[in-house]
Amino acid sequence: MDCSGCCAIIASGICFLIFVTRFIHLVRLGNPKDLSQKSGDTKKAIKYSFTEAMMPKNKESAYLHLPTYVAGILYHIGTFVTLISFVAFIVISFTKISIPYSVSLIVATILAPAVISGFSILIKRIFSKELSLLSGPDDYISNIVTTMAQLFTAIFLLFPEAGDIYYIVMTLFFLWLPFGKTRHLMYFFFARYHLGYFYGWRGTW
Repeated sequence: MDCSGCCAIIASGICFLIFVTRFIHLVRLGNPKDLSQKSGDTKKAIKYSFTEAMMPKNKESAYLHLPTYVAGILYHIGTFVTLISFVAFIVISFTKISIPYSVSLIVATILAPAVISGFSILIKRIFSKELSLLSGPDDYISNIVTTMAQLFTAIFLLFPEAGDIYYIVMTLFFLWLPFGKTRHLMYFFFARYHLGYFYGWRGTW
């Protein structure tokens, strides 16, 4: 593995350690300390928070923007595929196992709608007055870095000679991941848990 690949591995290691540190900190904090009288079922509400509450009909305005909602789902799927692919590439680079072209083509095909969704969301964020007013630099940077990671993962799958630029992009992605809004990769789960706990405690879900 060349220098760019080593940089990507180091960056992913730094990213992983930061997330592990934050994960341990959040777990040690435990459940929210609520002084009000409990009047509901927190377990049921937490389950609802992760399932039915995520459906567009139960979200504040997602049902009014179904194309964007679907694009967001595809975009997040592409991000997880990108992360899994990186791990696979590293394992393969040390074991000298080759990926069948058919598998590379399938994964690249899965990433294609995610990349299109990422660019579409970015364009909408730029030209939509409502979104542009709510957006800060982090929103744009996180979108661009994540979309480029997905794009170059697909390119690398089909054109292995693009390895250098792929690993450079992934290095930037991993260095940004724990500091930008992309860190919701982990915080999402804690946020949904706390949301369910809060409303479940009060019996409103």
